[in-house]
Amino acid sequence: MGRDVTSLGSFAFLCFVSVAAVGYLLIAGKRSYAVLVAAAVAGGEAISTLLKIAFDRPRPDLIHATRVFTASFPSGHAMLSAVTFLTLGALLAKANPDPRVKAYFVSLAVFLTVIVGLSRVYLGVHYPTDILAGWCVGSAWAILCWSAVQRIERSRGG
Repeated sequence: MGRDVTSLGSFAFLCFVSVAAVGYLLIAGKRSYAVLVAAAVAGGEAISTLLKIAFDRPRPDLIHATRVFTASFPSGHAMLSAVTFLTLGALLAKANPDPRVKAYFVSLAVFLTVIVGLSRVYLGVHYPTDILAGWCVGSAWAILCWSAVQRIERSRGG
């Protein structure tokens, strides 16, 4: 079950979800939101890769329950799930006027982000600090991207 949960934060799954969301947003005529999702996810991947290269922290010296190929710090699964799920959760919340639905989407995004990160520690492939760093950097990047789109919309009067 841990490997199933962790796969929700895999590059393949998050890429699929992101491409599907971008496609939908383009079809729906929401070009600025499509650009937001694409930029947030691509930028998050780039930042994650650069940080892993810079820190080059080895993985925990445990028998891993899953195969790993990159450095440990920060957790790419935790970071990219935060970027992707929080960005999409914010978009879905914005699209609905009902505060209960908004809360549901944001809560679901946070829940998915948290369980992916916890699964990485459970599987023995990350230290808790790797996960915390991934969540912090991923959340900060998602907020920065979201804020940029909001600022652009306000300047356009939209």
